Amino acid sequence: MNTLQKFELMEKIVRELEDLQNSQQALIQKIGKIEVDNIELGDKRLEKDLPDIHQNLADNLDTISGIMDYFADKTQNFGDKNNVDALKEQEAINNVTGQ
Repeated sequence: MNTLQKFELMEKIVRELEDLQNSQQALIQKIGKIEVDNIELGDKRLEKDLPDIHQNLADNLDTISGIMDYFADKTQNFGDKNNVDALKEQEAINNVTGQ
């Protein structure tokens, strides 16, 4: 795997982590809505289990956010260190000239 391919894979992972983070946030919102609805309903099982689910999702979101921040920084540093912008330009020139 060359440097540009590695960088592109790293960028893809950052995007996937962002998607995972967004999905986790959506799950937290959905659990919150169910908790609010259950205030009126008063189901004991939901009262018992939903706060734990909510907390576990929040903990997962914190972990995902930390990993995403770390890996986004690592990706940026890798790109800067390896002058990825110049590599992309060279690849574009090679594609145009058929090299």
